[in-house]
Amino acid sequence: MKSPIVLILLFLSFYSFSQVDTVATNDGDVLIQPIIHGTLVLSWKDEVIYVDPYGGGDRFAGIADPTIILITDVHGDHLNMQTLKSINTSRAMFFVPQAVMDKLPESMKQRANVIENGQTIVFEEIEILAIPMYNLPESADSRHTKGRGNGYVLTVGGKRIYLSGDTEDIPEMRNLKKIDVAFVCMNLPYTMDINQAASAVIEFQPSIVYPYHYRGKGGLSDVESFKNQVEDSGASTEVRLRNWYPE
Repeated sequence: MKSPIVLILLFLSFYSFSQVDTVATNDGDVLIQPIIHGTLVLSWKDEVIYVDPYGGGDRFAGIADPTIILITDVHGDHLNMQTLKSINTSRAMFFVPQAVMDKLPESMKQRANVIENGQTIVFEEIEILAIPMYNLPESADSRHTKGRGNGYVLTVGGKRIYLSGDTEDIPEMRNLKKIDVAFVCMNLPYTMDINQAASAVIEFQPSIVYPYHYRGKGGLSDVESFKNQVEDSGASTEVRLRNWYPE
């Protein structure tokens, strides 16, 4: 296992041109590396968490191999077999909804754990809570049906990190409490618009929010407007805009 210092050097050496953020916890910093769209890497102590690895293995060049892989849904920008096969997943444990498990090859299923909405699993000091992500109004033919995919709340060194996955402005998101870092999607027609996202963030008030997964049919969402809405509301949330679409 690589030490936190080695991980930091790896990030800074290979990604000096991009933003690597840190969030202090009760037990060391979490490193946050935006990759593309809904894909990111979180590093803490000896753990390296890949969230929805997508975009090809080259995007992870210089980043330590994953120890944990979280996948939110079955769509190709979340469950991307080409990317999974092009990175070294040999030391990774997968945490996935059943619909994703059904699509994994046998070699990956052997290291995968099904986690469903409302379930909590603790792995290597990290608590993983699966929560709903779905479209409104609920219907059997919606792009994201309730119960198929997972959003996640991770507790890492006492900090709570929310990963929305593909969701609309659902009550389960608005009712979140004590979220330190939130990654919130906003891309029509697949999830929600910036106004819904801003309204939800203003209600559940994470300490930090990252707009991510904001490319839709009309191009990139206006995340600057999202930021202005949150800041103009008087909410104490820090909005971090990062480049999730480098090309």
